[in-house]
Amino acid sequence: MDVIKTSLPGVMRLVPRRFGDDRGWFSEVWSQRTLEASGLSFDWVQDNHSHSVDAGTVRGLHYQAPPMAQTKLVRVARGAVLDVAVDVRKSSPTYGQWVAEELSEENGAQLLVPKGFLHGFVTLTPGTDVLYKVDAFYSGEHDGAVRFDDPDLGVDWGLDPGAAVLSAKDAAAPMFSDWESPFNWDNAP
Repeated sequence: MDVIKTSLPGVMRLVPRRFGDDRGWFSEVWSQRTLEASGLSFDWVQDNHSHSVDAGTVRGLHYQAPPMAQTKLVRVARGAVLDVAVDVRKSSPTYGQWVAEELSEENGAQLLVPKGFLHGFVTLTPGTDVLYKVDAFYSGEHDGAVRFDDPDLGVDWGLDPGAAVLSAKDAAAPMFSDWESPFNWDNAP
C-alpha cells in the first residue's frame, strides 16, 4: 500500500496495490501491519456504508466532537466521489484549509481523515457506495456539521451549490463563522 501525505498534516491518501488476472483483481484495502510500519495505528470500531442515488449528492461537512471524535478511513466501492477534509483544529497552522481527493472504484484510493477535521464528499456518479471505518462509535449527542458551501472555507466541490442534493441537516448546518470548533491543535493526536 502506498501511503501519501497530502497538503494537510495528518490527512493521508492510501492507495492499495491491486493484483489482477483475467478474473478481475484482489486488493488488501487495510492492514494494521502496513499502517503501523508507516507510523499509523488505529483501533477501528465501526464500519459504515453510505449509498447515494444521484450524482451531485453532498454529504458533509460533518464531525463528531470530543470525546467521541472520529478518525475515518474512507473508500469507494462503487462510483466516484470528491472527498474533502477541512482542518478545524484551533491554532493549527493550516486551520480552515482544505484538501480534496477523488476516490473511485477505479483508482481504489482511500482518504485517512484524522480527528479535528470536517469531512464530506460529493458524488461524481449516480449509484455511489462509500465505505468508511471509524475509530469511535457514532454519538448523536456529539454529531455536528458546517455548511458545505461556506464562502469562508471556499471548498471547490466542482458543482453549483444550488444543484447539490442535500439532507435537511446539511442544508441547515451553520456557517463556519457562526460555528465554534471543539478541536484544538495542541491536543490533536
